[in-house]
Parts: sequence; structure tokens; C-alpha cells
Amino acid sequence: MKALWIALAMYSRLPAPRTAWEEKNMAWALCWFPAVGLAAAGLLRLWWALCAWLELGGVLFAAVAVIIPAAVSGGIHLDGLCDTCDALGSHQSREKKLEILKDSHAGAFAIIGCGLYLLLLFAAWHQVWPAAGTAGALCLGPVFSRGLSGLMAALLPNARGSGLLARFTRSMDVRRARAILLLWSAAAAGGMIVLNPWVGLPGLAGAGAVTAYYVVMSRRQFGGITGDLEGFYLQLCELALVICPAIALKIEVLL
Repeated sequence: MKALWIALAMYSRLPAPRTAWEEKNMAWALCWFPAVGLAAAGLLRLWWALCAWLELGGVLFAAVAVIIPAAVSGGIHLDGLCDTCDALGSHQSREKKLEILKDSHAGAFAIIGCGLYLLLLFAAWHQVWPAAGTAGALCLGPVFSRGLSGLMAALLPNARGSGLLARFTRSMDVRRARAILLLWSAAAAGGMIVLNPWVGLPGLAGAGAVTAYYVVMSRRQFGGITGDLEGFYLQLCELALVICPAIALKIEVLL
């Protein structure tokens, strides 16, 4: 259970017992990363039910739906999105881009990228409200995105070979970790499809396209992945898991 407490402490603002960050425990922490997504999924589902019960409007629903995953994670993944936008927007050398990722200051591209991202995510959540039968499938998105993000961390090379992400993956039993994270991802994906195929299938297709882009981009632009790039990837997956179903649900109505 120590690996779970480390995962909660690292990737969320959820309360967790204090535990020593020993190598053997950190090696399994990423396998518990999707558990943070379960907490976000549960809160999203509760918010959806409350909004339906009180007959609240789509604007308030969408605003809080955007906030919940960010609040659970403490904004750590949005920080990665901002840093990556700055690095990609710089059009500098690979070495310089890696330096920009480490810079704690937010540049113009970080602000622009984050603003556009939040605007799109808000619009997507507003579009799906209050489509009948979509709540359960859409709320599983944070679990699936974290399963995929952990899987990519276990599959792709680290750009630096150092840093916090490298500490988590260095002592990892890679084969077992990949299997566990694949099971998390498959379970979430299966749940989304079973609960609503018009949500699950388009969402998975969108996340697949984001994954293909991420693999190519991270190798070409940075020579591998970092913790910031993982946050960037997770946020894009979460956007795809809402915006693609929003479009698909509209098509279903038109058909």
C-alpha cells in the first residue's frame, strides 16, 4: 500500500498517510496512478448527479467539470501542459527545449496554450450536458487518461535519464508495470464502451490520435519524455475524451 500512498501524494492533493519514498515503493507508484483518476471520476459523477437533481445550467456544470480533475491533481498536469507549450513554441534546439521545461516561469506560449485548452475543455463539457446516458462513460475519462499516461511512461525512453519521472521508472519491473497499467486502461476503456458506445468509441479514437502524436512529437522534439511532457499528454487525452464524444453525440442526434 505504500506505493499507493506515494502515488496519491505525488499526483494528487488527496489525503494520504506519510510514507518513506524508498526505491522499492516508488517503483510501483505509477501502477497506482489511475487510482487518482478514480477519485476524479467519482467526484465528476457526483457533480453530474447534483446538477441533474438541482436542474443547474450547463455553464456552471461545465466550469466545475473542468475544475474537478485539476483540483484533485493540484494542477500538476496543467503545469506540464504550460511548460510544454512554452518549449514547443520556442522553436529552439532540443537541448534548449529541455531547459525550458525545467524553467518554473510561465511564458507567453504557456498562457496562450493553457487558456485555449481550458476554453476548449469547457466548451466540450458544456456541449455534452445534459445528454442522457453519457455520465458514467464520460466520467471514466480521468481513469483512462492516467492509465495511458502511466503506460507511456513505462514504454517510452526518458529524455534526460534523470528527474522525478526517471526515479519512478528506474527501478520499475517494466513488464509487470506495463501489464498492470494496460489492465487499468483496458478496464476503463471497456467500461466507457459498455456504458455508452457513442461516448466510448469516439473518445478512445481521439485518445489514440493524441497518443500517436505524442509518441512522434516527444521523440522528434525532445528525444524522449519527461514529467512535464507526460502532463501535457494527459491533458490532451482528457480533452479528446470529452470533445470527440461531444461531436459524436451531435452526429447521433442528426442521424
